[in-house]
Amino acid sequence: MEEELKCPVCGSLFREPIILPCSHNVCLPCARTIAVQTPDGEQHLPQPLLHSRGSGLPTGAAPAPPLDHDPAPGQACSGGGASAAGGLGGGAGGGGDHADKLSLYSETDSGYGSYTPSLKSPNGVRVLPMVPAPPGSSAAAARGATCSSLSSSSSSSITCPQCHRSASLDHRGLRGFQRNRLLEAIVQRYQQGRGAVQGASAAAAVAICQLCDRTPPEPAATLCEQCDVLYCTACQLKCHPSRGPFAKHRLVQPPPPPAPTEAASASPGAAQGGPSGGGSCKSPGGTGAGAAGGSAGRKFPTCPEHEMENYSMYCVSCRTPVCYLCLEEGRHGKHEVKPLGAMWKQHKAQLSQALNGVSDKAKEAKEFLVQLKNILQQIQENGLDYEACLVAQCDALVDALTRQKAKLLTKVTKEREHKLKMVWDQINHCTLKLRQSTGLMEYCLEVIKENDPSGFLQISDALIKRVQVSQEQWVKGALEPKVSAEFELTLDSEPLLQAIHQLDFIQMKCRVPPVPLLQLEKCCTRNNSVTLAWRMPPFTHSPVDGYILELDDGDGGQFREVYVGKETLCTIDGLHFNSTYNARVKAFNSSGVGPYSKTVVLQTSDVAWFTFDPNSGHRDIILSNDNQTATCSSYDDRVVLGTAAFSKGVHYWELHVDRYDNHPDPAFGVARASVVKDMMLGKDDKAWAMYVDNNRSWFMHCNSHTNRTEGGVCKGATVGVLLDLNKHTLTFFINGQQQGPTAFSHVDGVFMPALSLNRNVQVTLHTGLEVPTNLGRPKLSGN
Repeated sequence: MEEELKCPVCGSLFREPIILPCSHNVCLPCARTIAVQTPDGEQHLPQPLLHSRGSGLPTGAAPAPPLDHDPAPGQACSGGGASAAGGLGGGAGGGGDHADKLSLYSETDSGYGSYTPSLKSPNGVRVLPMVPAPPGSSAAAARGATCSSLSSSSSSSITCPQCHRSASLDHRGLRGFQRNRLLEAIVQRYQQGRGAVQGASAAAAVAICQLCDRTPPEPAATLCEQCDVLYCTACQLKCHPSRGPFAKHRLVQPPPPPAPTEAASASPGAAQGGPSGGGSCKSPGGTGAGAAGGSAGRKFPTCPEHEMENYSMYCVSCRTPVCYLCLEEGRHGKHEVKPLGAMWKQHKAQLSQALNGVSDKAKEAKEFLVQLKNILQQIQENGLDYEACLVAQCDALVDALTRQKAKLLTKVTKEREHKLKMVWDQINHCTLKLRQSTGLMEYCLEVIKENDPSGFLQISDALIKRVQVSQEQWVKGALEPKVSAEFELTLDSEPLLQAIHQLDFIQMKCRVPPVPLLQLEKCCTRNNSVTLAWRMPPFTHSPVDGYILELDDGDGGQFREVYVGKETLCTIDGLHFNSTYNARVKAFNSSGVGPYSKTVVLQTSDVAWFTFDPNSGHRDIILSNDNQTATCSSYDDRVVLGTAAFSKGVHYWELHVDRYDNHPDPAFGVARASVVKDMMLGKDDKAWAMYVDNNRSWFMHCNSHTNRTEGGVCKGATVGVLLDLNKHTLTFFINGQQQGPTAFSHVDGVFMPALSLNRNVQVTLHTGLEVPTNLGRPKLSGN
């Protein structure tokens, strides 16, 4: 709470706090230092008058009008020491007390603080000097000026040090602001409580210098009655020279230390070694709000306009307590006024209610701090765990590399031993053969030396054969090494080095994605197609690699996957008409698959609305009328399909013959998507159709003609096609009359409306029709 009881300017406990219009508080002496006086007609504050060391204000400078002028009866506004603050100049008779205090804090005189417009006090508050009087005016004339000079020649304002809002001062100056006696009483109780704790140390305290920068401060040797500041000998010579404006100040011996009973209520300024804001919050005379009451009861506040009257009412418009005399004088005549006690209780209740909300937030903040501290502890523990895990993983990699090194060394050893064995075997074999050949050669040479022909011829044949066999043993490659001295083993370590260099952390403890949110406003159906859209919840931190969309079979059966990917919008075609489908979606990432979303129910259309498909038709087909009318530019039959695909249900559509010349044979029916487009519909096994001329019709499939029926078409005729995939039947109607028996059984799959025609025929498609209930022509309900 101590921070709430400190002045934002000086940083000390509040002394004589006043309430600014913005509801913030400031010490009355501090308010004098931050108030600004501006002469009329000037938009900016003039440059401050800088004091040179060893000199006061310039000769002839007149003091500015007082900001909180409160003269005693019979005195002038710029009178003597009874005024709480004077001008900037050193006027006669002690009228410049406040100016002397301002000079005390000037940069060149004391070095204690900066008083230039662009600098700030130690608490971050911009402090502006008071404007000197215009040159040429005498100090005596300024001292003789009356209070009217404040409003006639200059205007004063004060800027809140907290919210920086400015407020203009009236003729009463700072005394026009209400004094916050409640805050003053709280400060007094706080000082008493702190004094009771300090006890003996407060009783044994001695007066010390309030401007001393030594640690601890030197004992005070002098007290200036005008400045109300205690000085040691060194600080008195440095900060309070006996010249200039200070020459008329009265220096006395410091007061004795407070008694133990008075220590609790004494001002903390001396005990703290001087106020943090330069001692500007000391009231003249050395008595403060905390010491005023002592042990006596607190004085009940009275109206500042009528000092003898207590507050009895509260003006809601002005937001201030008033007395009955204020009401009688008519100052609040048109304002809403309520009893003081009732408003006191009401505002107390409002404050208590507001405090309950703050208390709840404070409780949440405490719990949040506990949570953060637990997170700190968990971070420490998890960090150690992950360090140990990292060391273990790296050690495992090193062990695996060591084992692999041993395996590779074993392979090299085996290869070396194999090579050595092969070479030694070849050496031994070659040595043996060489010894045998050498012995045979030596023997043959000895035989050749003999001169006995008969003896030579007895063994020459056998000997020649042995030499030839010995020569044949040295075949090609026998004198070539079977193995190379080089090791054909190359260790491919590059991938492993790249893997080591790329060794890094992946997202650890990645959670599965949360439940996706279906965007119902974007989900829709069209014919037998459904479109679904979804998104992830806001502030989702888990990564999403993709989504899985599942759809049931339209009959309440099991779900099946119809889409897997990263998109959040998907359209599924080829569903059943007049069916109800359930859809759901889930997200997945490297950690797994998240939960399913809510199930959305989608209803496909009861009847099919479709047109001719320009992308699937033959290039000779010409479409018009929003792709509902078809004709052909070729004399050969060409096929065009519809945009709808049927796999279930009963569907009906009609084709109106707009033009029919030279008795062509158009064909109407259904086909697969892969039907041949450059011949009559039904000639391949991908189409089932009825082709018709002006007299009769035939059913055709796989180029087979069956079910001939009398009755043809002409201009203006209507051909109806009834496809019943529940019963696997296909029925045709010409002008509402059924054409022969149905023939479309035992066929499953997806079928599309189809038509083949040439340039002599033009037809228009009508869809969205109800299924006929009789053999009569059904009523058109489509386009």
